[in-house]
Amino acid sequence: MSAYLINHLRLPGGVPNEDGLAYLEQVEDTVTAYGGKWLAQGEVQVVEGAWPGLAVLLEFPGMAEARNWYESPEYQKILPLRVNNAISDLIFVDGVGPGFTVAGFAQQIRSAIAASDAES
Repeated sequence: MSAYLINHLRLPGGVPNEDGLAYLEQVEDTVTAYGGKWLAQGEVQVVEGAWPGLAVLLEFPGMAEARNWYESPEYQKILPLRVNNAISDLIFVDGVGPGFTVAGFAQQIRSAIAASDAES
């Protein structure tokens, strides 16, 4: 099942500095080596709440590949170029499986609550 990286990215001054540009020039090779690919990057259209800055969305074949990329020596070598020059909230999240529905998810929760109530 695919896994996704979401980065809420803020750049001081709004433009990457020299270290930020060096990061951008090197990061793609580290990502593609683990099967990752860019799905989205750039300004966002805020519909609710606040989201100052940019968004980055990457897809990996699975959570293991995403974690292995992040922890790889190649990425760890360039990571300071990003964290020392930008503000990021970075998460990994699993994709949903085939046949997933939100209504089905709600039903699973209702069933778990009912089972818990029956045990009480």
